[in-house]
Amino acid sequence: MARVVLSAFPMIDPQTYREVLDDAVDAPVEIAVAELGSTENLIEAAAGADAVVTDIDTPVTAEALDALDLRVVVRSAVGVDNVDVEAAAERGVTVTRVPDYCTDEVATHSVSLLLACLRSLKGYDDRVAAGAWSWETGRPIRRVSASTIGFVSFGPIARRAAEQLAGFDADLVAYDPFVEADEMAEYGVEKASFDELFDRADHVGVYAPLTDATRGMVDADALGRLDEDSVVVNVSRGPVVDADALLDALESGAIKGAGLDVLAEEPPEDDPLVGRDDTIVTPHAAWYSEEARDDLNRSAAADVGAVLNGETPEGKVDPEADWL
Repeated sequence: MARVVLSAFPMIDPQTYREVLDDAVDAPVEIAVAELGSTENLIEAAAGADAVVTDIDTPVTAEALDALDLRVVVRSAVGVDNVDVEAAAERGVTVTRVPDYCTDEVATHSVSLLLACLRSLKGYDDRVAAGAWSWETGRPIRRVSASTIGFVSFGPIARRAAEQLAGFDADLVAYDPFVEADEMAEYGVEKASFDELFDRADHVGVYAPLTDATRGMVDADALGRLDEDSVVVNVSRGPVVDADALLDALESGAIKGAGLDVLAEEPPEDDPLVGRDDTIVTPHAAWYSEEARDDLNRSAAADVGAVLNGETPEGKVDPEADWL
């Protein structure tokens, strides 16, 4: 009998795994649900397991992999920054992810954050609730079509956001060393170097995965290249943006605002970026729709089934991928 351990993380639905695995795998499959959240909990919960479906809060380390006898680690999301992919490959453990389950949702969320910040919607709502009724409380607001919007990384989510923004007639530029200029041009986007993007862009959306190379890449120097009307949106991972530098830029008035779906620490504890008038923070919810959650669970469960059947899973992570 194969044993599959699921994180008790709310986005993971045991009923869907039961349904998919009963249909996909001929042999009996035991499914257990456990609170993970740490290497120690993972080692204890996944003892004797063939597969573990993990959440963002659980580090899957070389230590954990040595203590277990897993066949597959499934990251129930797009990113795999909490999984030691190289260590897994060295031990013959397959790592999978679900790269496209929420492309439309995250793109839409990023555009929503951008527009809400640009149009000062949070400030207007707060001031109306406090008894004010004046368009001037949101000043200054600039026309979207007169702006240049930059994308840090240009993968599927950024591409979908570019498609959604096309109707606003803004100029679009992107930095991504792994995407050619002609491919960006298909989306009406001009390729730029990292420094050039921040020199040219009025507003910046961050879509980069968290890796050693991207950690803190949006730093004080990058933010210092923007102007006082600029908005920064982050829907990737919190640590891609230097939180202290972002706070400094907001407090000094060097930029207009920020729209953040991710933070350096989640959930936050006394994070000074939370509760500011010039910042909108959502609880790492950009991925969410009922359809996306169902897609996520079915795709991840199908990958578990594929490995248990001795097949190659759809979402297998290449340990030598350029973006890792």
